[in-house]
Amino acid sequence: MSSEETVAITVGDKTYSVSKRKLIEKSDYFRALYSSGMKESAMDSVHLQGLSPHGLGLVIEFINTSKVHFDNETLEDLVETASFLQVTPILKLLLTEVRVDNCVELYKLSEMYGINDLLNASLRFMVHHYHPLLTRQEFRHLTITVRQQVRERRLNGTPVLVAVGDFFSSSLNQAADEAWSMLRYEEAAQRWLPLANSLPPDMVNVRGYGSTVLNNYLFIVGGYRLSSQEIAAAHCYNPCKNEWNQIASMNQKRSNFKLLAVSEKLYAVGGQSLCNVECYNPEMDWWSFVASMPDPLVEFSACECKGMIYVMGGYTTRDRNMSILRYCPTSDAWTVLESCQVHVRKQQMVSVEDTIYLVGGCIHKQGASRKGSQGEDMLTVQSYNVTTREWLPLKENTSKSGLNLTCTLHNDGIYIISRDIAPSTSLEHRVFLKYNLFADMWEAFRRFPAFGQNILLCSLYYPDVI
Repeated sequence: MSSEETVAITVGDKTYSVSKRKLIEKSDYFRALYSSGMKESAMDSVHLQGLSPHGLGLVIEFINTSKVHFDNETLEDLVETASFLQVTPILKLLLTEVRVDNCVELYKLSEMYGINDLLNASLRFMVHHYHPLLTRQEFRHLTITVRQQVRERRLNGTPVLVAVGDFFSSSLNQAADEAWSMLRYEEAAQRWLPLANSLPPDMVNVRGYGSTVLNNYLFIVGGYRLSSQEIAAAHCYNPCKNEWNQIASMNQKRSNFKLLAVSEKLYAVGGQSLCNVECYNPEMDWWSFVASMPDPLVEFSACECKGMIYVMGGYTTRDRNMSILRYCPTSDAWTVLESCQVHVRKQQMVSVEDTIYLVGGCIHKQGASRKGSQGEDMLTVQSYNVTTREWLPLKENTSKSGLNLTCTLHNDGIYIISRDIAPSTSLEHRVFLKYNLFADMWEAFRRFPAFGQNILLCSLYYPDVI
């Protein structure tokens, strides 16, 4: 057989001439045809039916040149023809061409034609780029089952404790002039390692921001610069890609507020001298105001529990806030749930099922003076059950709370990082602890995550290779 031997392939009124050798080399369909011994194998022309002439042209272009130029308009024709003619190299090439604007179409086509590798690649891309895909109509038109599968797969991988802040690298055995803003905790070795990424430049030296995790994205929103200028900017970190992206800014500049994830949306609650609340819709990439809190609060805390937002502690413009406030996103209304027996400020709050855990802060019993006491310096954890409305004080830790702590739920416990400066000695007291929710026990870790300030602790899922 001569290498110059050509075959005329016809679809409809289009005829393409292509090297027979290249057809056999790149198409399993033609390889099987020309090795079958049937009379068609000896003919120098082939008539195909049911295929797109343009799709065949794209496949012939690839067979002749090993290159193919296609766009979203011709994607279906290309996949259909390449699948029918079993041109595997094109299907492998498509694995590297999955993008935000074509991944849904490639997913549907690969499902239609049974191309498993492409289907898995498209699904993996949607998992890794979930947030930008939420804004795309074609993604929202996928079945609920597929979208739920994509969202759940974002939680596949290894849960990793991550610290974000202004760290000094000397304690990480790095070059003295190299600074890191993101660290991950290696639990087996009990050590902190730098992540090959940093905060966006416009978020460096920002204080008082709101932060939360939604669908395995870390959101950092608002805050104030060292010049005391408040900002409204919003960013999200994607651990699947180890990269930051900017999202729509809030309508209101705010700092020292609470950012919460509730029912696939974000809520920015209050702020310095503010009682208003904004809601971020990831599908629309915009913020809109919802019902405001009854009063502006400072030094308060909040968390999501059972689809509701709970706010406790802090101060109004007039007095201590002794009320538990609850916001219902469905009715867009705030209610005063009940009064507390203790006043707490600067605490942190997390929830598991129907139980809220209040971590640290400064606690005053009702009617007690605001004078300092030993109890205020203990790192305490209290629980509040939103169903039974019962309070339960849990085991204390002898470490000082410092009123400057960050904590997060991670695996089976609440991980806590605290920094406190003793007024009498000006010495910094630093702790890295875990409170086991199931055993009511404390565990202290040797390695604080480097010298630094403005530290945020969170738990994120990373692919098996970070």
